[in-house]
Amino acid sequence: MTRIAIIGGHGKVALRLSALLTDEGHSVTSFIRNPDHAADVAETGATPSVLDVENATTAELAGALQGHDAVVWSAGAGGGNPVRTYAVDRDAAIRSMDAAAQAGVDRYVMVSYLGAGKDHGVPESNSFFAYAEAKAAADDYLRGTGLAWTILGPGSLTDKPGTGRIDVDPPRDGNGATSRDNTASVAAAVIEMPETAGRTIEFRDGSLPVAAALGSS
Repeated sequence: MTRIAIIGGHGKVALRLSALLTDEGHSVTSFIRNPDHAADVAETGATPSVLDVENATTAELAGALQGHDAVVWSAGAGGGNPVRTYAVDRDAAIRSMDAAAQAGVDRYVMVSYLGAGKDHGVPESNSFFAYAEAKAAADDYLRGTGLAWTILGPGSLTDKPGTGRIDVDPPRDGNGATSRDNTASVAAAVIEMPETAGRTIEFRDGSLPVAAALGSS
């Protein structure tokens, strides 16, 4: 049994992921900001833990992550407020990476998005710009750490039922629709695949079973 920490545990992908992981026999600690969300998290089999990652120090995050074997970042400010977006999606994410290193948690999985990077191409006038900039900075920082990191880049998220099939490295200008179910399945799969460390995996709903798609890319 692996002890896995999920940061941003009440998100739609995170709830699906914690259910998958607990079904597989893992022990999951799911960090949430709002204590009112604890019951939803507990229903997945995970252990809810209240932690305000936006304001937590690196030392506080390290203390929370202590004893885990892997961490999945699935948190986000939710858009709409650039200040909070940078505070959560960039600054808190980076603190969590430093905290993972301090806590001896080597495995780190970042849920990003298809097309993330310094060349994201989002104009500054677009409301998505702060998120694109924040994710680019966080992903780039993660690549420079000594952690066994994997960055996941799903396409536009949908609530369609998961098929368990994806295409890896799809064109960024095509139909990138990706179900949250499939995104959670990919996150669960890479935790079990140490060979995916050091890789950025972009994907969308597609034709290959998840394990086969990840193994062939």
